[in-house]
Amino acid sequence: MSARNETPHMVIKALGKKKCNGSWEESVENLTMDQIKDLAETQKDRLTGKDLFARCREVMGTCVSMRVKVEGLEPKEALKAMSEGEYNEHFS
Repeated sequence: MSARNETPHMVIKALGKKKCNGSWEESVENLTMDQIKDLAETQKDRLTGKDLFARCREVMGTCVSMRVKVEGLEPKEALKAMSEGEYNEHFS
């Protein structure tokens, strides 16, 4: 298990779970973009992104390996949508 202040542990804490499912087929874990932003702010000193947008992308990358959806999408799809400007209202 990761240290209590590392990003994977913080994701699990935000979900209110003890652990993640580990399978996309059975995945029910989901974070909202507001939760992603909160995690990115909390982890600001541990993440390498220069701004909130970049740090959110890092947190979403962690969600890929943890099989946690973002806004109901698989994280890779959410990252693509983010690159296309779908979540710009969260960063303006």
